[in-house]
Parts: sequence; C-alpha cells; structure tokens
Amino acid sequence: MTPLQELSLRKKGLECLVSILKCMVEWSKDLYVNPNHQASLGSYKPSEQEMAEGKGLESGGRRSSVSSLDSTVSSGVGSVGTQTAVQDDPEQFEVIKQQKEIIEHGIELFNKKPKRGIQYFRSRECLALNGRGHCTIFAPRRAPCSTQVGEFLGESNKFNKEVMYAYVDQLDFCGKDFVSALRIFLEGFRLPGEAQKIDRLMEKFAARYIECNQRQTLFASADTAYVLAYSIIMLTTDLHSPQVKNKMTKEQYIKMNRGINDSKDLPVEYLSTIYEEIEGKKIAMKETKEYAITTKSSKPSVANEKQRRLLYNLEMEQMAKTAKALMEAVSHAKAPFTSATHLDHVRPMFKLVWTPLLAAYSVGLQNCDDTEVASLCLEGIRCAIRIACIFGMQLERDAYVQALARFSLLTASSSITEMKQKNIDTIKTLITVAHTDGNYLGNSWHEILKCISQLELAQLIGTGVKTRYLSGSGREREGSIKGYTSGGEEFMGLGLGNLVGSGADKRHMASIQESVGETSSQSVVVAVDRIFTGSTRLDGNAIVDFVRWLCAVSMDELASPHHPRMFSLQKIVEISYYNMNRIRLQWSRIWHVIGDHFNKVGCNPNEDVAIFAVDSLRQLSMKFLEKGELANFRFQKDFLRPFEHIMKKNRSPTIRDMVIRCIAQMVNSQAGNIRSGWKNIFAVFHQAASDNDGNIVELAFQTTAHIVTNIFQQHFPAAIDSFQDAVKCLSEFACNVAFPDTSMEAIRLIRYCAKYVSERPQVLREYTSDDMSVAPGDRAWVRGWFPILFELSCIINRCKLDVRTRGLTVMFEIMKSYGHTFEKHWWQDLFRIVFRIFDNMKLPEQQTEKSEWMTTTCNHALYAICDVFTQFYEALNEILLPDILAQLHWCVKQDNEQLARSGTNCLENLVILNGQKFSPEVWGQTCNCMLEIFKTTIPHVLLTWRPAGMEEDVGEKHLDVDLDRQSLSSMDKNASERGQSQFSNPTDESWKGGPYTNQKLFAGLLIKCVVQLELIQTIDNIVFYPATSKKEDAEHMAAAQRDALDADIHIDTEDQGMYKYMSSHHLFKLLDCLQESHSFSKAFNSNYEQRTVLWRAGFKGKSKPNLLKQETSSLACCLRILFRMYVDENRRDSWDAIQQRLLSVCSEALAYFITVNSESHREAWTNLLLLLLTKTLKISDEKFKAHASTYYPYLCEIMQFDLIPELRAVLRKFFLRIGVVFKICITEEQIRTTGMNLPSW
Repeated sequence: MTPLQELSLRKKGLECLVSILKCMVEWSKDLYVNPNHQASLGSYKPSEQEMAEGKGLESGGRRSSVSSLDSTVSSGVGSVGTQTAVQDDPEQFEVIKQQKEIIEHGIELFNKKPKRGIQYFRSRECLALNGRGHCTIFAPRRAPCSTQVGEFLGESNKFNKEVMYAYVDQLDFCGKDFVSALRIFLEGFRLPGEAQKIDRLMEKFAARYIECNQRQTLFASADTAYVLAYSIIMLTTDLHSPQVKNKMTKEQYIKMNRGINDSKDLPVEYLSTIYEEIEGKKIAMKETKEYAITTKSSKPSVANEKQRRLLYNLEMEQMAKTAKALMEAVSHAKAPFTSATHLDHVRPMFKLVWTPLLAAYSVGLQNCDDTEVASLCLEGIRCAIRIACIFGMQLERDAYVQALARFSLLTASSSITEMKQKNIDTIKTLITVAHTDGNYLGNSWHEILKCISQLELAQLIGTGVKTRYLSGSGREREGSIKGYTSGGEEFMGLGLGNLVGSGADKRHMASIQESVGETSSQSVVVAVDRIFTGSTRLDGNAIVDFVRWLCAVSMDELASPHHPRMFSLQKIVEISYYNMNRIRLQWSRIWHVIGDHFNKVGCNPNEDVAIFAVDSLRQLSMKFLEKGELANFRFQKDFLRPFEHIMKKNRSPTIRDMVIRCIAQMVNSQAGNIRSGWKNIFAVFHQAASDNDGNIVELAFQTTAHIVTNIFQQHFPAAIDSFQDAVKCLSEFACNVAFPDTSMEAIRLIRYCAKYVSERPQVLREYTSDDMSVAPGDRAWVRGWFPILFELSCIINRCKLDVRTRGLTVMFEIMKSYGHTFEKHWWQDLFRIVFRIFDNMKLPEQQTEKSEWMTTTCNHALYAICDVFTQFYEALNEILLPDILAQLHWCVKQDNEQLARSGTNCLENLVILNGQKFSPEVWGQTCNCMLEIFKTTIPHVLLTWRPAGMEEDVGEKHLDVDLDRQSLSSMDKNASERGQSQFSNPTDESWKGGPYTNQKLFAGLLIKCVVQLELIQTIDNIVFYPATSKKEDAEHMAAAQRDALDADIHIDTEDQGMYKYMSSHHLFKLLDCLQESHSFSKAFNSNYEQRTVLWRAGFKGKSKPNLLKQETSSLACCLRILFRMYVDENRRDSWDAIQQRLLSVCSEALAYFITVNSESHREAWTNLLLLLLTKTLKISDEKFKAHASTYYPYLCEIMQFDLIPELRAVLRKFFLRIGVVFKICITEEQIRTTGMNLPSW
C-alpha cells in the first residue's frame, strides 16, 4: 500500500468516525442548550454534580418515555415498524448492563484470587449462600479463568466441596457414553496439577455418572467408573504430552485396567475403543472465547520499513482472526434485538468508544500535517466534547479538552516555535468549544483559560510587543541583563525560556513571529473577546466554574516574582462588570470566588499588582454600590469584604493608605446607598486605628469622624446595624497609644454617639435584623447603649492613665445624663461592665502598674459608682445593692491598702448619701456586709504566728516589757488623722530584709489592721456623720479645761448621721463588730511576748507593733453609740439591754485601764476616759446611780495615776455628783437654802 493510499484510507476511516459522532450529536441535540441563544442572564441549569447523578448508572430518575419519544421523533431517529418506545427502555438496559459489569468484575477478581471474587459476589447479593448458588458463576457463558476454577473446585475444605458437588450435580450425563461424559465434565475447567484434587474431582464425576445412568450394566459400581476415569486422564497425558517419549500401547492400557470392575475385567473391546478414541482426539477444554491481542511493546524497535510492514500485516491478520472468532461465538446466540430509539442510548455507546476515538484523533493530529486530516480530527474532537458535555461525562470531556489544549502548543510542555496551521486551527476549535459549550465545560474551563492566557502572550510575541519589552524597555533599563533573565520566566510556558534567555537571534525571532502571527488575527482576537463578553449568557453554575478557573489561571500568571502578568486579572474585572446585573443569588456565588481572589491579589508582594487589584476593587465597588440595597440584606457586606482582608493582611503602607482612600471616596460619594457595607467600612478603619503610621491613622479617623458627625445625622436608620461597629472602631482609635490627641477625640465622638441613641430610641426599637430574639423594648439597649458603655470599659481597661481617666469620666457622664431612660434589667448588664474595671486587679501585672491603677482608676470608679447609685437609688436599690456590696467587700479583702481604703470610703459614702432611703431590709444587708468585712479582716494570725524553730525564752520577758513601754512612748500622741496606719509602712527599709514569705504574710496582716481601723471610722461616720465625733472630743476637752462640763454640747452635724434611721437591732450588730475588734486589739496589745516575736521577725517599723489606735477608737465608737441609745426616748424599750451592755463595756474598759503599765498607753486612753465620764455625767440621776456604783471602785484606783488636769477635773465632777446623788453631801443650792457653812477644800 502506497503512502497516498494509506492517507486516503486514513481519511475514510476518520470520516466514518466523525460521521458516527455527528449522528450521536444529532440524536441527542434536544438535550443541548446553546448559551448564545439564551435571552436572559444565567438561566438556571442543573450543576455538573446534579447532571452526573441524573445520568449515573444507579440513577432512578430517568426521563419519561413520552419525552424520550418526543426527542426521537424530533431528531428523526427510529424507523416505523420497529419495536415501540415502551419496549426500548434505557433503564432496563442499564440494569442489565450493571449486572453484567458486576459479574465481569467479580470474575476478574475471581481469576486473581477466587476467595476475593466470591466475597465480591456475596457483597453484591449475586449469589445464594448455598453451594448451588455459588456454582452459577462457572457457567460457560461467563467463562472465568479455567485454571482458577479447577483449583477452586479441587480444594479440600467443606465450602469448596459443596460448590464442586453442586457444580457436578447440575451436569446431565444421561445416555452419554463414558468418554463423552468425561469430555463434557472437563470442558468447563482445567484439571489442577495436584493428584489429590484430581482424585476428588474424578470421584464425584464417577458418582454423578452412575447416578445419571443407573440402567447401565457395564460398571459394577461407581468405583469402576472412578478408576476408569482416572486411567483415561493418565492415558490422555501419556499419549498427547510432548514430554513423554515412550507412549503407552493399547495392550499396556488394557493391562493397566484389569480387575477394576469389582475384581473383574472390563470388556477388551470397550477398553480398546476408549484407547483409540483418546488417541485420535485428546480430552481438552472447550475452545475459549478470550482472544487477546498480544502486544509487541516488549519487542525491539523495528529497524526498517520492510520489517515494520511485515509486523503490521501479521497484526492485521491476528485481528481478523479474533474478530471472526468473536462473531462465530455469538452467531448461534438467540437474543432479542431492540432497535434503539431513545436518545439516552448515546451515553453508553459513547462511553464504550470514547477512548479509541480519542486515540485515533490524537494520532491523526500528531503525525499528519494534512489540513483535511486535521480538520476531520478537530471536528471529531469537537463532536465528542459536545456529547460528553450533554451527558455530563466529566472524565471524557476533560480528556478531549486536554487533547485540544495539548495540540494548540500553548501549554507549558509545548513550544510555539513549531506552531503550524493545524495548531492554529486547534486554537480556533478550542475557542469555538468555549463559546458554544460553555454551559457544560465545568473543570475543563481550566485548560481553555490557560490556553487563552498563553495565547495572549503569543499574540504579544506575534505583534512584536513582547520582544521590545524583553529587550529592556518597561521597568528595566534598556539593555539590562535583568530584563532578559527575568523576562525569560514569563515565556517558559511557551517553550521560549532558553531562546529569550540566551539572546534571540533576530531572524529566528522574526520566523517565530511569523509562525505565531496568525494567533493575532482579527478573527482570533474577536473570538477570544466573545468568550468573556458572552459570559453573561452562561447559566448560574457555568459562570461560577468559569470564574473559578479564571481566578486560578490569574494566580498562575501572578506567580512570577519579577514580571507577573495581569491579563486574566483584567478579564476578571471585565466579567465582573458584565455580570453584575445577574440575580443576586447567582452574583453572590460569583463574588464569593472573585472576592477570595481579590483577597489574595490585594496581598501580593508586588505593589503594582496589589495597587491594580485595589483600584479595580474600588471601581467595581462604586458601581455595585450604585445599585443600593434593601434592608436586612448582606450583599454589600460580602462585596466589600476584600478591602477588610487586604487591610488586615497586607502590611505595605502604600497599599493600606490606598485602601483607606478608596473607602473614603466610597463614603463621600455613595453614603446614601450604603447599608450592610458599613460593617466592612468600620472594620477597615478598625484595622487602621491600630496602625503606627500617622497618615493612615489620621485619614481613617477623619473619615470615621465625618461618618459619625455628619452621615449618621442624615442616614442613621441605614447604619443602625453597624452602629456598634462604629463605636468599636472609635474605641480602637482611643486605644492607640501613639496618638493621644486622636484618643481623646475618639472618646468625645463616642460621647457624641450616645446623643444619637438618646434622641432616636424609636428608630432603634423599630429596626429589625437577623437577631429577632431581642425584644423591641431592649433594642435601644442592645444596639445602642450597651456597645457604647462596653467599649468605654474596654478603653478604661486597655489605655494609659490620661486616656482611661477620660474614658471613665465619659462613661459615668453618660450614665448620669441618660440613666433615667434605662430599664431596670439594663442596669444589671451595665454594672457587669462597670465591675470589669476591677478585673484588672485579678490579672498578674507589675506592682507599680497595680499601684497606679488602684490609686487612680479604682478610686475614681468606686466613687463614681456611689454617685450613680445615689442618683438612681430608686431604680438600682432592689436589683444592684447586693452586687455593689459584694464588690465593695471584694475590694476591702484585697491585699492592697489603698484599694481597701477606697472600698470602706465608698461604703461609707453609699450609706451616708442613701441611708435615709434605706428600708429595714436594706439596712440589714448593709450591716451584714460590714459584719462580714469585720470578720474576714480580723488578723487572728497576729496572735498565733511563730517563726520556724522558735524556742521559748522566758528570761527576756522583762526586756519585752521595757521594749513595749518604749514602743508605746514613741507613738505619735497626736495621730488622730483618719486612715493613718497603726504600724509603720510595710515597705519600710527596716524590714525589707526578711524572708519573702514573711514579708508577704506581714503585708497582708498589716492591710487587715488598716481595714479594721477604717471600718471603725466608717461606722462612726455612718452613725454620727463624718467629723462629728472629732468635734465632740474637742468640745469635751475644751469644756473640761473651762470646768464647764455642765453646759450642753451641741455639734451642728450630729443629726446628719444615720443613727435615727437605724433600728436597735442593726446598731447592736455594729456594736458586736466594734466590741470584737476592741477585744482583739486589747488582747494583742497585752501580749508582749507575741509582739516581740513579730518585731524580731521583721513585723515592725520604728517600734514594736501595737494596735493601740484600734483599741481606743473601737471602744470610743462603741461608747458613743451606747450612750446615744441610752438617752434616746425612742429606744426606751431597749434601755435595759443597753444599760446592761453599757455597764459591762465600761467596767471592762476601766478595769483594763488600771492594768495598763505604760504611761504612754494610759495617755492614749485620756480622750476615751474623758468621753466615758463626760457621757456618764450627762445621764439622769437614776441611771447615774447604777453606773456610779459600778464604776466607783475603778475610779478610786484611777485616782492614783498621774492624770492630765482635764481628766482630773472631770473626775472631780464625777465624785461630786456621786456625793449628791447618793446624798453623801449637800449641794451649794441646799447650803444657800439652809444657811449652813461648808469647809473650804
């Protein structure tokens, strides 16, 4: 055959193949939808997955036969008179085909490993569980591997035997002679080589033969048949095996079978007949129907054309024989024939032939440059793609599209230097496929768009643009080496990397330009553009696939570190413009892909790329925002999210500045159309707020301020959903420590935001959002007040002193200004925020920061809380008083003196300012709180602490007493200022050297002592009003000096205290606290040994520790309360109890004073004794009698001490009154009445 004849024959063959595919395309045309004929943007079409499921082998949802018939009629397929459409049921054929495929796969597994094949058949429920069911797979028409069948049937285990018995039992040997029956038995499998397996098979065969031929008289028993069968097998092997040289003779065979018929011989004529029949025709398996074409790949390559032709003819002859055998094998088969009329038959037909068709077309394109051959191949590929697309055959479609892409020479593994006309035609075919079958391409868009990307590069080469660029123009200087090397990367995909990198020869480059010049033709350029402009006609799923793969190609283009290309990125922007008018459901899916791509491109390390991405994003956003948005939608939020991502991830100042400017432009031009997009805008500014670049922070803050002050004024209802984002953004500006002026202004704007919430609560209540669980009445709180107050608390917790102080001030200003509009349960949430201010105390920080925090912010907050509570007492009393008391209790329990002082001061102010409004229940809560504080802060450890390994030293007790006297005498006598510590400062240098554990313990104990002293003063101030007691002591001292104790002493503030609002029960509770505190301090001051131990361990200042001030102040407060109650007519019912307690307290006090050894200690009691005696002198004579009779012995003892003149004067008055009351002496008035003379003393 000449080459011309071969070419002609090849063309004929290709024409036939193409005609077949054309017929298939025509047959299935009713299923094809041309996107270019669609009138609207992206009408719905099932996705690839849905289509694959609908067309899959296991699909139950087929089209009805009526629609199938309509398709058939319309396509003109199917002749009249053939079987009806009902009989042509594709679903039935699919079921049969599935069953066949299952069987074929199971047999394949069986041939590899019988056990696995059996398990597969069982899993598909193809076999019954008994042996008879399993033997059905050995039917001749299924033809498993004969050797594996023999091995399986010959196995000795129970299951294999059952299958073998069932297999043999289904054979019919009735009326057959013995040799014929044996031939039938052995034609289904190959005998195994193991003798035991043959033995089992022959034994069953013999039994079955006798069972089928019970009337025969030749064989005495089945044993005879068994032995004879075995001997026939041996005879066959002997006569027909080429390895056996000395063949068995007839006489030898007859002799071998003597005595096998129940010790008798079989007829000689019978055995001779068997011998002659076996000699003439060996027992062999039936001819198989498997005709495998042996491959020649293992043979060496053909040396010349003659040998190639010879081998070709041999292969053709073998193929003809195989075809003939296959046709003969089915020539006698009787099966019903159905004329195919249903278009769904195209799918299985194409699935069967697509692989050889692809090979034929690929070889044609690869090896032949004839334009007609190339045209036929391309047309065939195009038809194949159409069929694969229509029926959702993804694998087949991708394979054909990849073949087209490969033959276009635009892929990475090809070189455009070899481009010919057939490659140009391939490119055009690829573009046509993209244009006509875009709705079905799915993942194949990747290959097409890669080729289009490379085509653009080839067009630049063809027009000479890229060569000039490569020679050094553009960003690189002309002639620079970098321009060549870096540019070479860009052409690696076209196979030009070496050419460019080595300096292309001008003539060679000219020839390349000529070869690729046609890629730049007007028709190609227009066709490519038509793909992108026509994207508006793709359906909803196809456009998403198209966009996804275009983004993937764009990422590949941008991957070059030196010269990234932005062709696909530009096309993404274009198709975004084209498709923006799609329905929102489709557009949101498209933008989900494109937005993610902009996220990545906007963070590209190449600033030129990132700038292009941000600018393109700005233009698209401006156009999108022009469309506006209805309430409660989120399309703008999704669209603007890339700005937020870029701002978060890209640290380039240039890009960040550009993002801020783009957002600012949007705000200035489209503020009226923005709805959900405000969230993204504030998120971007939130990122900018923490920046260190002053320009970025300033620009972002200016825009934010403009939004809050101006745009909110006009469009507040549209921005409600983002109001809390705006406040959070301002909070972030306030927390930027690098710009304190901006921080202060941000706090001012947060205060300004409160004005919107106050003036427009109805707008907030009427606003509906995704969170419909919030009651309308609470929406103003959830969306307005709570974000403002919460962010202010965050500013307080995060910022430095000046900023957090301003934030704290504004926070409580808002509460005081607008608190009258708050609901009760809002206050609960609010105070949870307020109490977060104190959480900083629970965090491990440096001691200096803690100290600053406590002395500034905590103090400020505590007093502000007290002010707010006082202002809104009626609203807050029932719901928040326990929480506030608990917070104050927590404060005074901390190991920090300043915080403890603040807690007690706040408690005092709270009660003094609101006590007159307290109910008995509230007074009970307040007194219980003070009682708890007293109990938890009494430093009991002071009485029991011992250093490790301490030994008693009795000999030093006298020294201890002397030291104690010295310590008491060195005490500051005038230390009456409230809050002064009883001990020296715990950080005093004199005890820093002690062990750390002791220092920490002693510091905590010292704070508890301070709290005790503060609480005593707090009770005094609450009951009698601050400074009242101090003024009273001064008045008593002055009266004693003037000897005018009889005069009534009245303090202006004494009626301002809470005494008159408190019940006796509550006062008794406070008295219990005071007495317990006095008892403890008295016990400690009397324990000289323990005080010395503590002093030596480091618990000291300038002198030995004492609790003298606690001892005196607690008793003084106790006495004031008791004497006030004792003379209160309103408490007459309690006078007996009061008198009993008063007598007990005073007696104990006087008895203790007598035992005091230190002069300075007695001096500290001067004011106390003065108070006790003065108050006693002012009671009625009847009450005085009870007191004087009790105190008299103690007062006599006290006379022996060296007392100050004022105290002696009071004692004198006391004794004088004793004389009068008990009628020991008469008064001056009585003398004047009777005229008696008294001695002078």
